[in-house]
Amino acid sequence: MCSEILKYQGLPAVPDATAPDGSEIRFLPDLQTGGKHRPLLVATSSEIKSRLTQDSGEIWHFLSGTGEVWRSLAGHETVAEVSPGNSLNIPLGAKFQFRNSGTSSLQFLIITSPRWPGADEASRETDYWPID
Repeated sequence: MCSEILKYQGLPAVPDATAPDGSEIRFLPDLQTGGKHRPLLVATSSEIKSRLTQDSGEIWHFLSGTGEVWRSLAGHETVAEVSPGNSLNIPLGAKFQFRNSGTSSLQFLIITSPRWPGADEASRETDYWPID
């Protein structure tokens, strides 16, 4: 007997959660057995607080808007300019910060492994870009 449920939904009009950095999260269908969760993150603010991943790694795929993502892991740092069609990873234990550099919202899908555990997944870190 299959324990999965067939799911279909449109994009939720109202956020399901707010990430600790202030961005809106909308949950999309997931798989119980895959251990992955696919939130849609919408950043309307230009600057988001820096975080450290503690419980899951992430893959981000950008859908709309433009922005920058700073990542730091094991002494290596990079800043990526992002736009629709770009993807990047946030490995477990990486520090990261992103910001919207355009005039419209920065939207991207996040695939986490294991499933996103919730708002306490990442801890607050020193910002790469200062927050006003």
